[in-house]
Amino acid sequence: MAASVCRAGSSVGKALLRARSPALLNPQRNGSAVPYTRAVQNIPETQISSLANGLRVASEESGQATCTVGVWIGTGSRYENDKNNGAGYFLEHLAFKGTKKRPQAALEQEVESLGAHLNAYTTREQTAIYIKAQSQDLPKAVEILADVVQNCSLEDSQIEKERHVILREMQEIDSNLQEVVFDYLHATAYQGTALGRTVVGPSENARRLNRADLVDYVSSHFKAPRMVLAAAGGVNHKELCDLAQRHFSGLSYEYEKDAVPLLPPCRFTGSEIRARNDDLPLAHLAIAVEGPGWNSSDNIPLLLANAIVGSYHVTYGGGKNLSSRVASVAAEHKLCQSFQPFHIRYSDTGLFGLHFVTDRHNIEDMLHIAQGEWMRLCTGVTDSEVAQAKNALKTALLAQLDGTTPVCEDIGRQVLTLGQRISLEELNARIDAVSAKKVSEICSKYLYDKCPAVAGVGPIEQIPDYNRIRSAMYWLRF
Repeated sequence: MAASVCRAGSSVGKALLRARSPALLNPQRNGSAVPYTRAVQNIPETQISSLANGLRVASEESGQATCTVGVWIGTGSRYENDKNNGAGYFLEHLAFKGTKKRPQAALEQEVESLGAHLNAYTTREQTAIYIKAQSQDLPKAVEILADVVQNCSLEDSQIEKERHVILREMQEIDSNLQEVVFDYLHATAYQGTALGRTVVGPSENARRLNRADLVDYVSSHFKAPRMVLAAAGGVNHKELCDLAQRHFSGLSYEYEKDAVPLLPPCRFTGSEIRARNDDLPLAHLAIAVEGPGWNSSDNIPLLLANAIVGSYHVTYGGGKNLSSRVASVAAEHKLCQSFQPFHIRYSDTGLFGLHFVTDRHNIEDMLHIAQGEWMRLCTGVTDSEVAQAKNALKTALLAQLDGTTPVCEDIGRQVLTLGQRISLEELNARIDAVSAKKVSEICSKYLYDKCPAVAGVGPIEQIPDYNRIRSAMYWLRF
């Protein structure tokens, strides 16, 4: 089994402070509250081990009555080509349609008898299959996962049935304009590369992919060194390693003819794509520059920059008194329905930008305000803004890790991409170390005088010419 065990950070279940009486009513009780930094230090550790075949086993034991355990695999649409684009998404649909050991009905009945929840998702670089169950059912959950990952039946009848399901889902996705605009953004930003393809693939592939294509995809990518068995909640790491050895030790780590699939490089291109539809009431628009990959030290300053930009929805209270400058102006002048900054990261690249929803008459004003705020981040960030952004970012990190499933996902994703899990204590130290000067320096590196990628969907006839958008990425000085 595993030769060594290393320890990293972990969840935030015990980091949430217990409710106290208001401090103003009893000032003496302030001293009894656990300081934030000490609470973070007391979070359980994440233990990581490796099997002989290269499978990594990572877990965090928080003593809860439930647990989430899953397999994270380093494959997705970025590893596909024009011919088999959508194969990973197709396999996700077939994951729970029966195995060689369990027909679909038996598999569903067994999961339901445990009161468990089985789920899966596919992204451009990762595939995940996980199950949430009672902690006492961890052995059965791991055995079911191993069966699903290694022995999916891929019956022709199920493939044909899911083919129609996927085609219907594609129609539903086309009606979700937020998903559409981000697919367009990837298509133009990474045009001609693997990241420009969608996860679901084109409808032509959904109609054409067959069992041989799916079996080839599994045999090419479902290898032990590219997998992480992650668990969080009421789990014991030694027990999890023993279960992994029992059920996953047979996973292959060899490739036919040593043809190891390499992650193809993806070039960012400043460009635009517009899908005009004047019948739609609102326009969705996303603008982004190339950001860093997962392992870059620039990510923390950029996350703080996004916290300074803030987010907004028309239902928010506060109006022009909102702390975010962009939100304040948008609310006061009714410039948009909502906006949200984003920071999408991949192994070696990323997209750092802003998505907003507005009517056709306010597109140019929203772009002007958003790009103006970006330029201000490059030159005029204040210490008070950064201090407030740090608190907001820390709160968001805690909120994102509330529950065994998001903690398990965080473990699987980080161990798969970074080879370790950065502890919340270390992450907070990195946040605290960032100054206003550092935020401006990193924003200048990625934003100032850079060519953005722009994607718009809906009534977008008033989007400015791309050259005008590009010219707003710098300030002229005389």
